[in-house]
Amino acid sequence: MKISLAHVAIWCRDLETMRQFYEKYFNGKSSTLYINKNRMFQSYFIEFVGNTRIELMHKPNIAEIPVSTNVQHFGLAHLALGVDSKENLEELTERLRKDGYYIASEPRVTGDGYYESIILDPENNIVEISYK
Repeated sequence: MKISLAHVAIWCRDLETMRQFYEKYFNGKSSTLYINKNRMFQSYFIEFVGNTRIELMHKPNIAEIPVSTNVQHFGLAHLALGVDSKENLEELTERLRKDGYYIASEPRVTGDGYYESIILDPENNIVEISYK
């Protein structure tokens, strides 16, 4: 039996802003908007190279959990998206900085040999940009 990660899902306050962010900065390809009127649910699948996908979801009345960029918590820690070179990682990090996104960690080599930077997406989800 072969197991693969089908997708990671993220509840969003602003579905369109999140879709545009992952398309613009990470070359994601969006599905058409799925709407379930009975459940008041909407979602997009964003696909990246290698059939990696995230599902961006919206529904009224999703509970807010206070988040601090300085406090780790149990649950999903971050979303890691890989790039194909150190230069592209640095270029993307700078592009995000210039466009006003928070850079939580500058490009660096980690203890396990990855070259990475960490940014926050429009809804403060932690996104690791990684190269190895």
